[in-house]
Amino acid sequence: MPKPLSTLHVDLGREWRGGQSQALLLARGLLAEGQVAEMAAVEGSPLAERARAAGVRVHAVGRALAPLAIRGLLGGARFDLVHCHDAHGLTAAWLAGAGRRVPLVASRRVAYPLARNALARRRYQAAARIIAVSEFVKRSVVASGVPAAKVEVVYDGVELPVLAPGRERGAASGPRLLGCVGYLLPEKGQELLIRALPLLLDRRPDCRLLLAGAGPCRAALERLARQLGVAGAVRFAGFVDDIDGVYRSLDVFLFPSLAEPLGSALLSAMAYGLPAIAAARGAVPEVIEDGRDGLLVRELAPEAFAAAVSRLLDDPALAARLGAAARQTVDSRFSADAMTRGTLQVYHRVLAC
Repeated sequence: MPKPLSTLHVDLGREWRGGQSQALLLARGLLAEGQVAEMAAVEGSPLAERARAAGVRVHAVGRALAPLAIRGLLGGARFDLVHCHDAHGLTAAWLAGAGRRVPLVASRRVAYPLARNALARRRYQAAARIIAVSEFVKRSVVASGVPAAKVEVVYDGVELPVLAPGRERGAASGPRLLGCVGYLLPEKGQELLIRALPLLLDRRPDCRLLLAGAGPCRAALERLARQLGVAGAVRFAGFVDDIDGVYRSLDVFLFPSLAEPLGSALLSAMAYGLPAIAAARGAVPEVIEDGRDGLLVRELAPEAFAAAVSRLLDDPALAARLGAAARQTVDSRFSADAMTRGTLQVYHRVLAC
């Protein structure tokens, strides 16, 4: 039996977002594969608490002293490789000597160019590999001057939930619930959905919109809903700890992100068999094939989203077909197991050099 790989995963995010979810999912997957995976995370952060609950060994650090803490962890050749999942973690690991003392892998989850600051760019230069979460992200990294051979794509993964038989989406009486899960930021596009709602309610007064997620744009979005006279049809759920109930309650999932690096929330919705309508921007066309496992909106206009929603609500058979195909897409290309296997392959290539 080959010796298990021992990896240290570093993520210094203080919030629970897609990157932290993926870091934990990977650590759990590696443990399930018989590997050794430990986590350096901020004490008291959702990632630290959830990782401990999942049985992952957690090394609690503070951001200010993280480089010193990680340097101590790297002593004694304990880890074969360090994998950094966010920019703060990459900086701390690089300052601690990762890349010189032990191979360094960095995840890249955003599509804007690498920082022009020479000191900041050296963090990525120290990495043996940069794992991009999509081809869209890889192109942005390569355009910043990183050799293409140093950047590999491993798509994010999600777990397939067990779906109880019975409820056919769109068949039950009562309001049709449309939902969007994501941090409330301008680039996430929730404003587009609220502006589409008056148009949609003219045709389908039984629609309701659920926005699950916290963020700095909440007050502005609530104000817009009042101005448009649709506040009664919009529910701002804020941060939802148990997101499972949200996905299970929806009839249609909406994903209006303007330049999405990939979209963990979109993958999760598809895993629940939800018919999804998404803006054809960023990496979303790498996930959805229009008309086969979802609908792509190519014009970022309220009218376009309203028309796509009406199309699904008026055709339950189409919605059911798209939802079933969406779940199959996740199972075949975006599962947690596929993400873990792909990342392990990157590790082995790094260590073979």
